[in-house]
Amino acid sequence: MPEQLYLLANLVIMVAYAGIMVAIVVPVSREGQLRSNRLALATALIFFSCAVGHGLHAWTAYRAIVDHTGHLPGWELALWDALTAAVGVYYWSLRRSYGVLLGPGAMYVSPGEEKRLAEARSTLAAVVEYTDDAIIGLGMGGLVTAWNGGAERLFGYRADEIIGQPVSILADDTGFAEQQEVRARIAAGERGVYYEARRLHKDGSPVEVSLNVAPIQEVNGVVTGVSVVARDIRQAREAAERQRALEERTHQAQRMESLGKLAGGIAHDFNNILAIIVNYTEFAIEESESNPGVRADLTHVRTAADRAMGLTRQLLTFTRGDTVQPQDVDLNLALAEVRDMLERTIGEHITLVARPAPAPVVVRADPGQLQQILLNLAINARDAMPDGGSLVLEAGTAELDGDEVKMQPALPAGRYARLQISDTGEGMPPEVVQRIFEPFFTTKPRGRGTGLGLSTVYGIVTEAGGALNVYSEPGVGTTFRIYLPLAAVTGEAAVAARPAAPPPGDGRTILVVEDEIDLARVVTRILTAGGYHVLLADSAPHALELFAERPCDALLTDVIMPEMSGPRLAELIHQQRPDLPVVYMSGYSNGLLGETRVLDPGIPFVEKPFTRQDLLHKVHDALVPARVAP
Repeated sequence: MPEQLYLLANLVIMVAYAGIMVAIVVPVSREGQLRSNRLALATALIFFSCAVGHGLHAWTAYRAIVDHTGHLPGWELALWDALTAAVGVYYWSLRRSYGVLLGPGAMYVSPGEEKRLAEARSTLAAVVEYTDDAIIGLGMGGLVTAWNGGAERLFGYRADEIIGQPVSILADDTGFAEQQEVRARIAAGERGVYYEARRLHKDGSPVEVSLNVAPIQEVNGVVTGVSVVARDIRQAREAAERQRALEERTHQAQRMESLGKLAGGIAHDFNNILAIIVNYTEFAIEESESNPGVRADLTHVRTAADRAMGLTRQLLTFTRGDTVQPQDVDLNLALAEVRDMLERTIGEHITLVARPAPAPVVVRADPGQLQQILLNLAINARDAMPDGGSLVLEAGTAELDGDEVKMQPALPAGRYARLQISDTGEGMPPEVVQRIFEPFFTTKPRGRGTGLGLSTVYGIVTEAGGALNVYSEPGVGTTFRIYLPLAAVTGEAAVAARPAAPPPGDGRTILVVEDEIDLARVVTRILTAGGYHVLLADSAPHALELFAERPCDALLTDVIMPEMSGPRLAELIHQQRPDLPVVYMSGYSNGLLGETRVLDPGIPFVEKPFTRQDLLHKVHDALVPARVAP
């Protein structure tokens, strides 16, 4: 029985060692390294010799059992064989614990695998070195142990300058406290810490960074250091600020669009009402010459109506709901007209000085809006000088180089027309100057200002392609400089003021279309008194009926009407009489007279609320080309 056990044990050990040898030789052969990999070959020979030795033991035991001629080795050899078997078992278990071996059944690291691992490590090192992010290694004491190219670009230090130095050189006192706190949290077991902070460049300038801090651990889990990934967030913050500003402008534009729709919705009816009030007040003033008291009362009503007209026009201009009628305007003439108006209203305690340019300064603008700019700024200047002072209005030209500071908005280099309005008033502190163009912002007492004046000025100027520059100093005064593109004109610029008396109508017939009955009566009365014969229609279909029945010399129509718009009515009439002059009247055209707010050239337009002279002049201007035509 002992012989059989001895034989079986040696056979088992022989097979095990042979299996180990095969597990070594096969992958080495596949890699073509049977001769070059000496370590693997020597290991395979050890197990081969052990397998052969145990095979011989097994053969001896077999012969002893079968032939009864052999003998079993002594117990010393048996103990040695057992020790050899134990070494083999230990070798096998040790092999299984290595994770860097070639693969299943292998007992060594392939040079090919080492090459691939080296290439991977090299690639990873290149990625770390050339990434834009700063990647920094730190010891737990805060000394820099690793420093990539991104860190050099972000903080300015070369690796040889900072490795071994405390990371605190990148921080001020507050940043140093942050660094200590974060390292303590990492040492306490936190997996990672993300935060934003300010650090210092080599030249001392601040660097805004986001920091991602994580522990560096050994295989046994002990934290031996800290890895830091730092990213410059200045551009990201600037992009976020630009995005916020864009969203804010978008929201502001949406609010202004809503406000414009609201203002436009009421402007048509409100301007009709104002036109009725203004003109009936004028009629009453003319009839009350013999009663000074009544005349004075009516004058106050007219003044209040003028204020309402100005506020409505301001609101529509601010919300871009009015219709712009640009033409070539000489700033000297506009300045002279505003000066004449201000001399009667600004007060004796203020010295008014107007300085025109030595030569005409022509711009392409709406004369009414240009007048509104000057009046708004002059009235603000007057209010800033309650105890008196000087107000200077000046027209001229200026050369800009495109780098002017505090220009709102910036203008390209070139030659521009310039309006300058200066006062010796109270002045404004910088925080007020920064907000003066905001809608509804005002420093005036409640009930004295709407906050729309300077917003309106800004809107008019920027829409005309210009810009503003404001200088103000408390206790010294304020200067507004307005720059507008010069107009290239060959003829004379338009004169803002019209002749006092419009030419007579000479009995010509005007087809008037107005759905507001009271306003229609006003228009009829003005035209009749001006020498015209009036055909009155309260709707577009009614106007087509009258036009079919009786001839007329011109069409005067409201723009917005319930059943059919004024432009559509004119289109139908022009199919029969293409040469018939048309004058449009509206307080809010809603884009019906052109694709933009700018009135299409050649369209006669009278803006509500209008005065008698405005209406008669517009009708006469429309009729003149037809009258002189061959």
